[in-house]
Amino acid sequence: MQRWYGLEQVPADLAGSVVTIGNFDGVHLGHQAVLAEVIATARELDVPAVALTFDPHPAQVHRPQDAPELLTGLADRLDLLAQTGLDATLVVEYTLEFAAQDPEEFVRRYLVGALAVRAVVVGQDVRFGADNSGDRATMTELGRRWGFEVRIAADVGEDTARRWSSTWVRELLAGGDCAGATRVLGRPHRMRGQVVHGEARGRLLGFPTANLATTATGTIPADGVYAGWLVRADQAEPVRMPAAISIGTNPTFDGQVRQVEAHVLGRTDLDLYEQEVVVEFVRRLRPTLRFDGVEPLVAQMRQDVLDAADALGVDRPTVLPALGQP
Repeated sequence: MQRWYGLEQVPADLAGSVVTIGNFDGVHLGHQAVLAEVIATARELDVPAVALTFDPHPAQVHRPQDAPELLTGLADRLDLLAQTGLDATLVVEYTLEFAAQDPEEFVRRYLVGALAVRAVVVGQDVRFGADNSGDRATMTELGRRWGFEVRIAADVGEDTARRWSSTWVRELLAGGDCAGATRVLGRPHRMRGQVVHGEARGRLLGFPTANLATTATGTIPADGVYAGWLVRADQAEPVRMPAAISIGTNPTFDGQVRQVEAHVLGRTDLDLYEQEVVVEFVRRLRPTLRFDGVEPLVAQMRQDVLDAADALGVDRPTVLPALGQP
């Protein structure tokens, strides 16, 4: 998939396209259904399938104090969009100046002028232009005026009660329901970030962890211990390793800083410091607990490792670290 960061990177000789517009936070199954229609329409017309997305998220510009925590950072969002089969994504820098364009100016400059649009596929609730004044009726009228087709994608969801949405995923993660989030996303929820030095307490207890930097992208699920995967993103071929993931402040040691740390099952030899990794959350095993000392904590950590292996369907480690083993 080609990645265009601004209009100046769009090929000048682009002869046509089918376009959809959105934030695509999480690239959940609802997004995927729209993107599948974009791709199918593009194949019919023999032109590229293109997503137009924004960075930063509009809410971070208009109401930063109330902006939602994003499910995916830009790098993950683009990777997930690429996996759908799109030909290109245009990333538009979202600014107050950009937001001030009226709907027709946006369509004329971006869709018609830059992307030579032949068809636009949008959801039922599409809004665009200054003060979100443009909607699907506006897009349909502008399509007639500028000579492109407009297709309105149907809302989709698990049932008729609720459609798939980024808001729903955030609610599920806030409750620790990663399995539910997976159903809406069509894949495990993920975070991406650099591994940084922590207090090395896990290593001293025999369960070394990869601690994510506070700058890591992706919504942090509710505190607790999760079964999941740690993916080394720095490799030419990413390596996925089963992991037990802890989120919380380490209350047994009166910790104050909320951390996301992952222990790769059966491994004490990994050196991941300063490397970029992806952590995928599959299932919550238990809430965060405070233990009366190190011994019961280590006993529970051993059980967490076994439970994580079972949840992931991988072999249990044959040897568990002993207390104090480096």
